[in-house]
Amino acid sequence: MTDSDVAISMFERIGGSATIDRLVDRFYERMDTLPEAQIIRAMHAADLGLIRDVLKRYLTEWTGGSRLYSVEKGHPRLRQRHIGFAIGDAERDAWLLCMRGALDETVTDAAARRELDLALSRLADWMRNR
Repeated sequence: MTDSDVAISMFERIGGSATIDRLVDRFYERMDTLPEAQIIRAMHAADLGLIRDVLKRYLTEWTGGSRLYSVEKGHPRLRQRHIGFAIGDAERDAWLLCMRGALDETVTDAAARRELDLALSRLADWMRNR
């Protein structure tokens, strides 16, 4: 097997932990400040510190980095974990607005950014429960 046969994870493509940290920080800054995001900001605790860390661990693992999320929390079961929140089109769209803005600000590889946007859009759409 040659080096070219080894697949590079999305985690590596986007710059690893440093990029995940910036992405999540920008995501929550946008959620905290954009008027369009008030609908989803209201679903979160006043202090975003804990959920920020959880999302960093989740996205690290989801993009192919270290298993930081599942060793602590088990299978993500995202729909089950979010079932107590009414998530419809408006909530999905607000979440995607924040995430897309954060992606634009932090992921410099345009192809990787498009792939992440598509995957995250599918995930956000799947999370709807209303």
